[in-house]
Amino acid sequence: MTPDRRMFRLHDPWVDPDEMGSPLAPVGALVSSTREQLWVGSLQEDIDVRLVLEEWDGQPLLPEAWDEEAKARLYLRGMLTVDMCSAGTAVSRLRLSGGVGDYEVRVYARYREAVVQMYADLLSQHRDRLSDDFQREKRKLEGVERYLIQLWRDS
Repeated sequence: MTPDRRMFRLHDPWVDPDEMGSPLAPVGALVSSTREQLWVGSLQEDIDVRLVLEEWDGQPLLPEAWDEEAKARLYLRGMLTVDMCSAGTAVSRLRLSGGVGDYEVRVYARYREAVVQMYADLLSQHRDRLSDDFQREKRKLEGVERYLIQLWRDS
């Protein structure tokens, strides 16, 4: 996924993520949310990140070894869209087995700050961003920043 403006968004497909009343950008926070939208704050603009999205029948066990965690609650009409803003849609109208209703959401992140530092080091080593060496090293950073999003129907 390519975060745009250092974020990506999960929302009900029938909601315009740019409409009045949308969440504030998650500056300095992992998430920002409203009833039908969840905006996830990435620290990347030039590096792709990896997202794993899981729907569960009930509350899942807590995963191990994540750097950050945030929680939210969303109302979804049986589908979910993952939006990368101006970079396009990553997932469009994913059908949820839980159907219409309130969903609990947990967002986990790993290596957000580490990738920022690795990219800064790369920029200091290679002044020419168009060089083959820079591009090859940059590709090694793609997908290092990771997110796990778990959602389940609230009972």
